[in-house]
Amino acid sequence: MKINKFVLIVLGCFSFHSIHAVEEVVVTSAILSKSASEIPDPIHIVSGDDISTEATQSLGETLDDLLGVSTADYGSAVGQPIIRGMSGSRVKILDNGIVNRDVSGLGADHFNDIDLGNAQQIEVVRGPSSLLYTNGTIGGIINVVDNSIAMENVEQMFKVGAETQSVNDGDTQTLFFQDNINNLNVSFAYKNTSLGNYDVPNGAIMHEEEEHHDEDEDHDEHEEEHEEHEEDVGFLANSDFESESMKFGASIVDDNGYLGFSISSVESSYGIPFHGEGHEGHGDEHGDEHGDEEEGHDEHEGERIFTNTQSDKFDIKGSQSLDSFDFVNSVDFFFRDSEYSFTEQHAEEEHEEEEHHDEDEHDEEGHDEHEGHSEGPTTFTNDSAEAGFIFDLSNDLVSQKLSLNLVNEDTSIFGAEAFMNPASRDEATIGYYLSRSFNDFEIDFGVRYDTIDNKGSVSSAHEEEHHDEDEEEHHDEDHDEEEHHDEHEEMEVDYYDKSFNSSSIAFNIGRQLNDYVDVNLGFASVERAPSSIEMFMNGAHLATGRFEVGNVNLDSETSNNIDLSVNINNGNFFAIATVFINDVDNYIYLQDETEEEHEEHDEEHEEGHDDHGGLTLANYLQQDAELDGYEIEFGNTFDLASGELTLSFGRDEINGEFTNGGNIPRLNPARNIYKLKYSQDDMTFGLMLKDVEEQNDIGLGETPTAAYEMLNAKLTKSFDLGNQSKLTLSIFGNNLTDEVARNHSSYVKKEVPLPGRNYGVRFNLTF
Repeated sequence: MKINKFVLIVLGCFSFHSIHAVEEVVVTSAILSKSASEIPDPIHIVSGDDISTEATQSLGETLDDLLGVSTADYGSAVGQPIIRGMSGSRVKILDNGIVNRDVSGLGADHFNDIDLGNAQQIEVVRGPSSLLYTNGTIGGIINVVDNSIAMENVEQMFKVGAETQSVNDGDTQTLFFQDNINNLNVSFAYKNTSLGNYDVPNGAIMHEEEEHHDEDEDHDEHEEEHEEHEEDVGFLANSDFESESMKFGASIVDDNGYLGFSISSVESSYGIPFHGEGHEGHGDEHGDEHGDEEEGHDEHEGERIFTNTQSDKFDIKGSQSLDSFDFVNSVDFFFRDSEYSFTEQHAEEEHEEEEHHDEDEHDEEGHDEHEGHSEGPTTFTNDSAEAGFIFDLSNDLVSQKLSLNLVNEDTSIFGAEAFMNPASRDEATIGYYLSRSFNDFEIDFGVRYDTIDNKGSVSSAHEEEHHDEDEEEHHDEDHDEEEHHDEHEEMEVDYYDKSFNSSSIAFNIGRQLNDYVDVNLGFASVERAPSSIEMFMNGAHLATGRFEVGNVNLDSETSNNIDLSVNINNGNFFAIATVFINDVDNYIYLQDETEEEHEEHDEEHEEGHDDHGGLTLANYLQQDAELDGYEIEFGNTFDLASGELTLSFGRDEINGEFTNGGNIPRLNPARNIYKLKYSQDDMTFGLMLKDVEEQNDIGLGETPTAAYEMLNAKLTKSFDLGNQSKLTLSIFGNNLTDEVARNHSSYVKKEVPLPGRNYGVRFNLTF
C-alpha cells in the first residue's frame, strides 16, 4: 500500500502517550450537521454499536434487515444496497458526506469500496436533504459516517477488536486510535479481514440436466446421480474475500471552525463465484461426476477466478465561520482525490496449455477456445476529483443551505474482457435546502440543478464482403482469434459527447397531530442522467453471464415519488407505516433476450453470423414505469424481570410494472420480519426471523425465486474492566436452520446461493 509506512510511523509516534478513560462521542450527521434524531427524513439510522457487534459483511448485507432496504449480493464480498427497488447509480453511497466513486456501478460483481471498521453510524436518507449532496438520488443516499476528520476536539481512545466466523473460517482484526495532541486531533484506523469459501446448505448448488447429461439418459438415473451430487457439495467455490484497510486523519478545531485531512487505502482480493456461461461455482472435486469438457462442459469449470482492488483517497474538509458577512454564517468545504482500480484475472495454474490450448481436441468436439469468455486480466480504473462548498444561510426564522459541486471522473477498462471503451464525466451542480418549523408543522424543501457531460465511444465490428467465403475455410483451420479478426472484421469507433441538464425538487411536510402521533407527506421529482455503462457498454459481461449493449440515445430518467407515513409512539407501543408511489419517466433497465431469441442467435451463428459467445444478449432500454409499495412496523415493550422485552413485526413490499406492460426485473419479493429483543443492564439478546416470500412477478427472461426463512440470533454482553475500560463480547448465529436461500435481485441467484449456517464471536476492547 502507498500509505502503510507513513501511517504506521505516525501511529508509533502517538503511541508513547498514556492511554486513559474515553468519553462517549456524540456523532453528528454529515447530513445538514444534525444529530441522527434531528434528521427530518431518514428511512433508517444504524448505530456504530450495532455495526461493531455484527458479523463482518458487505454494506448491503449490513442494511438488508431494514424495512425498505435490501441487497443485490454476489458472494460474501459484494452486496450492493437497494432502496425501495432502486439500486446502482440510483442509490449514492457517501463516505462522510462525499460520494464514494469506485466502480461498483460497472458490474454486479464489483463491491462498494466502503470500510465499516470504524463506522460511527450509517444514515439511509431520502427526500429534500439528499439533494444537497449529490445528483441522481432517485433511490436516496447511504452515508457512512466516521470521525477520521474530527469536527470537535476528541478525547483519547484506543480500541482493538477481533472476530471469527464458522461459515467461511473467517477472521477479522480491527484497531482504532484517536487523541488530541497539542490541539491537533489525530486518528488511525486499521482493519484486516480474511474469509474463505463459504459453506452452503445441502442442495443449494444447482446444475442443469443438459449441462451434465446426455439427452437420452434415463431420467431416474439422472435424478439419483443429481441427488448424490447435492450431498457432496458443501461450499461455494471462489466465494472467498480478503481485505486490508488503513485510514489516518488529522484536524485542528477552534472557535471559528475546523480544518483537517485524511488519507485512506483499501486493498482487497476476492473470488468470483460465477463467470460466464457454464460456471456453476462448485469445486474441482465435483466436476468429474457430471461430465467433462469433451461432452460440452465449460472449459473453465473449477478454475480460480478472482479480483484484486486498490483504493486510495485523499480528503480535505473544513468549516469556517463568516460572521462578517450579512447573509452567510459559515461555509463548509471539501476536496477529494481518489484513485480506484479493480483487476479481474484467472489463476495461471488453471490455464495449462494441455487443458485449454489443444486446438485439435476443440475442433473435434466443436469448441472454440474463446467461446463465452476471454482469458487474462481485465482492469477497471476510476480516477476522480471532486470539490464542494456548502454555505449556511440560516437566520432566526429559517434554516437554509446552498451547495456548489464540481466533479471530474475518468473511467477505463482494459484487458481481455474489456466491455466498454474509456469514458469521462464532468459535473457542475448547485443545490439549495430549506427547513422551517411553525406551529405544529415542519417543512423541508430542496432543489438542485446539474449540468453533466458524458464522453465516451463505442466500438463495433464490421464484416468484409468475402466473410462467408473465408468463414468455411477458417472452420477447418485452428481457431486463431487474432487471425480471424484481422481477416474478417474491421473495428469502427464512434465517439460521443452527450450533455444533460437535470433539475430536481423535493418537498416534505410533517405535522404533529398530538403527543404521540405525527404524519409526514413527501414529494420528490428527481432527474438522473444515464451512467457511462448504460450508454457505452458494448461487450461480454461475464460476471452477469450476458452480452450487454448500451444505448447512447438514452434520455435522463425522472422519478416522481410521493410517500405518506404515520408514526405512533405511545409509551411502550410504537408503530410506523409508509406507503409510496414512484412514477419513473424513461426508466432505464437491462432487458434480457428471451430463450427463443437466444436460440435464434445461436442458429444465426451456425450460419456464419456474429454471435455473443453463448451469452444472453441484454440491451439497455428505457420506458415509463411505476413502482409502489409499503413498509409497516409495530411492536410493544414489556417489563420482564429486571429488564425489557420488545416484540415487533415488520413487513415491506414493492411492485413494479412498465406502463406498456410487464414487470420490472429483479425486484425483491415481500418480506415479513419478526424481532425479539431483551435488554437487561449491560446484556442484550436479539432474535430475528426474516420470512421472504416467493417471487413470481418476474420480468421478461427472468426465473421465479422460491420462498425462504432466515433465523438469526445475537447475544451482546459488556464487561467493566475498571479504570473506565470496557470489553464488549458478541456471539451471533445467522441462518440457524441452514436454509437454502436465493436473492431474487441477484444476477446470479441460481449459481450463487446465500451462505449456510454461520456461528461467530466478536469482541471489542476499549481503553
